Amino acid sequence: MSEGVREPPYRTELKPYGRALLDLARRRDDILCLSGDLTRQCEVDLFQAELPGRFVHAGMAEANMMGMAAALARSGHTPFVHTFGVFATRRPYDQIANAIAYPNLPVRIVGFMPGVSTPGGPSHQAIDDLALMRGLPNLTVVDVADAVEAAQVPEAVVDVPGPVYVRLKRGENPVIFDAGHRLTLDRAQVLVPGDDVVIYACGMMVAAALAAASALARHGVSAGVVAVPVIKPLDTRTVLAAAAGARGLVTAENHSIVGGLGSAVAEAVAEAGLGRPLRRVGLRDTFAEGARTAAYLFDRYGLSTQALVDEAWSAAGRADPPPAAPVPAPDEGEYAPV
Repeated sequence: MSEGVREPPYRTELKPYGRALLDLARRRDDILCLSGDLTRQCEVDLFQAELPGRFVHAGMAEANMMGMAAALARSGHTPFVHTFGVFATRRPYDQIANAIAYPNLPVRIVGFMPGVSTPGGPSHQAIDDLALMRGLPNLTVVDVADAVEAAQVPEAVVDVPGPVYVRLKRGENPVIFDAGHRLTLDRAQVLVPGDDVVIYACGMMVAAALAAASALARHGVSAGVVAVPVIKPLDTRTVLAAAAGARGLVTAENHSIVGGLGSAVAEAVAEAGLGRPLRRVGLRDTFAEGARTAAYLFDRYGLSTQALVDEAWSAAGRADPPPAAPVPAPDEGEYAPV
């Protein structure tokens, strides 16, 4: 494993983002916090309790909340807007486009519970949010991997000129990186070097990519892992440098394979004229069902460590059967990739 990356199963933390946002707001009077009736679920109950005068409960009216945030940004404030990812993007998309993205206002939209991390079915699963937000001019689109990066989000995005959309895992966040790890918005990071195949991963799929790389290495396949926390603007330099030395490429995202990380990497590689086999791991242009656990959904829809091993094995040019990927069983308070 690369220096600075821990071994699974990972210990977990609660509310790393919420604590960090409150800490930043103590030092920055311009920061306001808006909640779409999901205050505790989006970790901003901490903000509400300590700074109620700078907290706006917008209720279950997400389109109106985006308009409020736009007006506050025009008045010199820096609003951070919070709800679940599907309610932060699909429902108020027109308001985001016209009131926030078009005038290029400094609104930070934070969407929790990405992809199939919720068993709540299509109404709650944000499987198209990266594609939607990536398609809007002026927007920076971020999907972080763990509690260390989540805690660094407020400081990283607060002074970005223009709007930002951030995806965050709800609940227990794994601690994948050491404390010295730094989230940067201008580059992807090579976590594991490899020259047979490169796995580009974002968000919750970084843990699975690291596990897949370890399993592949034990069977003679050198698999690199590139963490891509910023989907837009994509760090094409790092993406292409890693691709140039590999036989095949794999992308991994907790999202549809249409329009997200896989599409962004495919576009960059094609425009550069690199002829490499590319496999995209994600939801294959389908809605997901509801279920009792998110782990079942990750396995059911091909977002598991084994799915990554299978695709990377093929992309590396191996024709024999791929190896089985062992998955550690986490104890209470720990997290392991599916």
